[in-house]
Amino acid sequence: MTRYVLKRIAVGCLTLLIASAAIFFVMEILPGDPARVMLGVTASEETVAVLREQMGLNQPVLLRYLDWLTGLFRFDFGRSYTYNVPVSELIVERGVVSLPLALIALFLSTAIALPVGLFAASRRGKTADTLTMGVAQIGIAIPNFWFALLLVYLFAVWLRLLPAGGFPGWSGGIWPGIKALIMPAIALALPQAAILARVTRSALIEVMAEDYIRTARAKGLTHRAAMRRHALRNALIPVMTILGLQFAFLLAGTIIIENVFYLPGLGRLIYQAITQRDLVVVEGVVILLVAAVIFVNLVVDLSYALIDPRLRSER
Repeated sequence: MTRYVLKRIAVGCLTLLIASAAIFFVMEILPGDPARVMLGVTASEETVAVLREQMGLNQPVLLRYLDWLTGLFRFDFGRSYTYNVPVSELIVERGVVSLPLALIALFLSTAIALPVGLFAASRRGKTADTLTMGVAQIGIAIPNFWFALLLVYLFAVWLRLLPAGGFPGWSGGIWPGIKALIMPAIALALPQAAILARVTRSALIEVMAEDYIRTARAKGLTHRAAMRRHALRNALIPVMTILGLQFAFLLAGTIIIENVFYLPGLGRLIYQAITQRDLVVVEGVVILLVAAVIFVNLVVDLSYALIDPRLRSER
């Protein structure tokens, strides 16, 4: 088990190093001059040259990459061209919106998907199974931003129960902050819940065909009891894989939803940084999201050993 953990950590670190190089050098080959973008087309060449010197753009590319890479270990992502503040401050400021949003959406997705998948698998081939999976397919097909607009019309415009957008900040209280995140979290969670429900159903049906399930049934265990006691735990391995991927998507893929609800999160920060060509912010946020994805995948890999004891052996 220890060797397995160390191996996964080493693979994660190597992946992060390769990703950092890819992110930095892809940004470097983009057309345009960041200093010229900041100052505008009317700025003189002398002014642009001074700003390039201040930003360190005159240094060799490899040296700038090594400086940026060593700064990452100190949580120093550089300084934003647009906001003139450290990128780490922007990440912390916006992360307190995106992280709770992703966690709430993941909780809703899991709370909906697991019972629905269990219900559909226990009624395989019946009308209830067909209707449930049909609704799940519709949930997958509907774009989340369109569903978000429907939520705004229903709960904000018509019923006037929830705010249509914006974020009051956590300083104003926990409930107002959560209230502002409810609709975005639902818009993010329902398509993911539909995917997870279908995966849960398929995994349960596959496990229910195993020999040990038939043995349990032969000893007198009912179909539903065998599914809950034996099949569900073994079916959780593919479910956990999808959960890890979904959390990474919910954390990094909120650009559209945060713009629909005007939330000051990481997704909106990336969008604004791209439109303003603030490459330092883009690089810092993207490498942080890559690190978050790698960390979540590592946690998911380690959770396999908790679900399946066979994976705990050194071999």
